[in-house]
Amino acid sequence: MAANNDSVPRDGMWIEVEADGPYTVHGDVPLVRKTQVVSEYGEPLTWQKEGEIATDGDYQLCRCGQSEEKPLCDCSHRYADWDATEAADTRPTSERQRVIPGGTNLIVKRDDHLCSESGFCADRFAKIDQMVSGTGDTRVRSLVMAMVERCPSGAYVYRTAEGKPEIEPDLPRQIAVTTEITSDGPIDGPLWITGGIPVERSDGDPFETRNRVTLCNCGLSACKPLCDGSHRLHAAEMK
Repeated sequence: MAANNDSVPRDGMWIEVEADGPYTVHGDVPLVRKTQVVSEYGEPLTWQKEGEIATDGDYQLCRCGQSEEKPLCDCSHRYADWDATEAADTRPTSERQRVIPGGTNLIVKRDDHLCSESGFCADRFAKIDQMVSGTGDTRVRSLVMAMVERCPSGAYVYRTAEGKPEIEPDLPRQIAVTTEITSDGPIDGPLWITGGIPVERSDGDPFETRNRVTLCNCGLSACKPLCDGSHRLHAAEMK
């Protein structure tokens, strides 16, 4: 169990990363399934809820990627060949963010460390970084804002002017087991944590509590417990 830390509320919802083990979810956090909705060109457009997974109180979610009962843990981590090292940076995202230049009436920032490669930051014409310079046009600005809000990891954020607060989508307090749609078909995506649920490392060091967080559940990420998109590369290699 993680060391006691007053920054994590012990009387509410929170997620504990177990050393060499699963995620222990405290506080009966709702668990659902969500799947990407993509265009006819394969562009991620939004998320569709596919149903709820029954839970009762605290529960454990697979972190090694080898459970036969995913998303739940079946203790496969005890025998699996995987690296459980927690290498994610626990500093506030504001210390890593960079401003995307060229914004008009919109300030867009990106934290590369949080990216889970979900694909919502681009369409077949351009990426957000290229579109920001066109945000003087309200149609482009609206599209960029929508793309940023659909980014599950929160790698992208925006505000309408310097000194104003970042605008975040209103998301439920829940964990979503995600399915991503690729050109080769559906693949298992990360665990998508929404609504400001705290996450704590196994050594008791908490992460900044954020509205959107993607956690690795394939065991392959190089910045565990955060997802870095390694599941996509692995799926492509297995084809």
